Amino acid sequence: MKVFVLGGDGFCGWPIALHLSARGDDVTIVDNLSRRRLDRELAVGSLTPLAPLNERLTAWREVGGHEIQHANIDLARDYDGFVDLLRAERPDAVVHLAEQRSVPYSMGSTPRRRYTFENNLNATHNVLVALVDSGVDAHLVHMGSTGIYGYESIGYQLPEGYVEAEFQSKKTEILHPANPLSIYHLTKAQDQLALAFFSKHEGLRTTDLVQGAVWGTQTDQTARDKRLINRFDYDDVYGTVLNRFILQAALGHPLTVYGRGEQTRAFIHISDVVRCVTIALDNPAVRGERMRVFNQIGESRRVIDLARLVANVWPGVTISNLDNPRQEPAANDLDLSNESLRALGLTPKLIADGVLAEIRDIAAPYAHRANRAKIDPPSQTALAGGHQANELLSVFSGVKKKVGP
Repeated sequence: MKVFVLGGDGFCGWPIALHLSARGDDVTIVDNLSRRRLDRELAVGSLTPLAPLNERLTAWREVGGHEIQHANIDLARDYDGFVDLLRAERPDAVVHLAEQRSVPYSMGSTPRRRYTFENNLNATHNVLVALVDSGVDAHLVHMGSTGIYGYESIGYQLPEGYVEAEFQSKKTEILHPANPLSIYHLTKAQDQLALAFFSKHEGLRTTDLVQGAVWGTQTDQTARDKRLINRFDYDDVYGTVLNRFILQAALGHPLTVYGRGEQTRAFIHISDVVRCVTIALDNPAVRGERMRVFNQIGESRRVIDLARLVANVWPGVTISNLDNPRQEPAANDLDLSNESLRALGLTPKLIADGVLAEIRDIAAPYAHRANRAKIDPPSQTALAGGHQANELLSVFSGVKKKVGP
């Protein structure tokens, strides 16, 4: 199978590209290296040392025995370049991860909000139109987010994409109503509508993988050579809650929990992300079929339960509860069906079975590389009040909020 991995230098894209190449697929990474530029903008990089992409690809050729091509194309702006690449290579499938993926970044300032919205929607729209324009019948697998469902308790299990609706005795099936709480999640909800539209009206074959927060660093392929190591984000913009707990534990820093920690989120290990994409590629949508939607999760956990789990496996760890600067429910239930991927062979790796190894094998050995100024969440500064506090709060809520007297 010939596969394009859009965003293939990123946290999820890189191990996906390696896995597909290792199994014999002809892989091309399409990536303008924007995630590396964001590291420089934010003055914080991966905890793990990342080799330049050309060195990564050379290492894979030496260690994995396969060649991965790279096309440096800005999908949000270089439509013609991507169409030309499609026509020249005619891939069987396209895996689309080429979007700005941080919630805090998307809410941090007007330029960052505008960049996230324009970049994500333009990239997705350009990919869809380019597939139509080029006449390439490639299966498009898009990486979505469970955040499109929102984080309010709704009292039922969230289905995979579609729900039955009835109005004036007429029954139909519609996409589950979206309830995004950030600009990033808004773009993912609109991506889903775009995929559904192009499936119905243009005959594209599409799958939306509605993914939970990803934890873990290595896969079988990225662990084969230090030059292939995957990235580990821990800062307050790109670091997920579990990654931050993992590094805080390795540093002997209190685990910082917002509020009571009763916020529930869905999680999935990076190795399972790779498996889910592979399952989707091996079970492609057919022309004329509506967009497929799979909830790509392993399990749901409360934040406080994650903190207690980490504290239980790593000696001397304490938990610090902080006032929550985010505009979100203080507590919520979250129950999502993932029956489709399980039926197709997914057996998720659970956090309890892997978090100790993640601290021991990744966070502890590389802890000396951490920027300690990025370890404490902004809330600790924000609680002091003043102009700086308002700016920090706006990073998370997108709303200027007075703090202090």
